[in-house]
Amino acid sequence: MPDFLKIIQQAQQMQGRLQQLQEELARVTVVGAAGGGMVTIEADGNGRVRRVSIDPAAVNPADVELLEGLVLAAMGEAQRKAAEAAQAEMKNLTGGMNLPFPFQLPT
Repeated sequence: MPDFLKIIQQAQQMQGRLQQLQEELARVTVVGAAGGGMVTIEADGNGRVRRVSIDPAAVNPADVELLEGLVLAAMGEAQRKAAEAAQAEMKNLTGGMNLPFPFQLPT
């Protein structure tokens, strides 16, 4: 039975480290850009958008679809970078084990 308790303790420690990782990722900043930097999106390491910046030259009332596409592309890049940052941190935390992120242990 002591082995089972040890496994539970290790799982609880891992849960604590995962919580710490998520807090650290919230402090990471990634930037996605499109249109040569005309549209930039700043997000945290969890992929939450913090800021959107649009160069006035990108705003053309006759071509709203272009601006929408630039925003979408910048958002995708920011989210991709956030996912890469999370995966890199997760790999460090787990010693290279390929676990999904975010990872939740059963409660």
